[in-house]
Amino acid sequence: MDDKLKRDIILEHYQNPINRGFIDNNNYIKVNSRNESCVDNITVALLLDKDVIIDARFEGEACAICTSATSVMIKTLIGKTVEEAREIIKNFNNMINEEEYDSSILEELNVYDTVYRQPNRKNCALLPFKAVKDILGERE
Repeated sequence: MDDKLKRDIILEHYQNPINRGFIDNNNYIKVNSRNESCVDNITVALLLDKDVIIDARFEGEACAICTSATSVMIKTLIGKTVEEAREIIKNFNNMINEEEYDSSILEELNVYDTVYRQPNRKNCALLPFKAVKDILGERE
């Protein structure tokens, strides 16, 4: 994927994020996550049916990288099992931290494969994933 297409996808998800805003439903599990070094402060909510993520939503203020990463993450995780979500999160973390990862399971999340070049942006991209890890009980 070329850099222009990556930028276009990131910009589209920043300007028109998927599932921004909560629904009045007490069955969602919500976790707030904030970045100490910038304005990023988001709350992610998952709706699980047994072992499947059937919906995901978010609210909050965040930079372009964080907002778009949250939107793309939500798009990727809806319909996945908890185990599949854990594998996606692990591989995304590895990609951002320049470790070995499986790009084939990351789908559109691969647009963030060069975020590591800007170390101050790593936390922005990882923030929504930390919230989901909390929800799934997998926080490192």
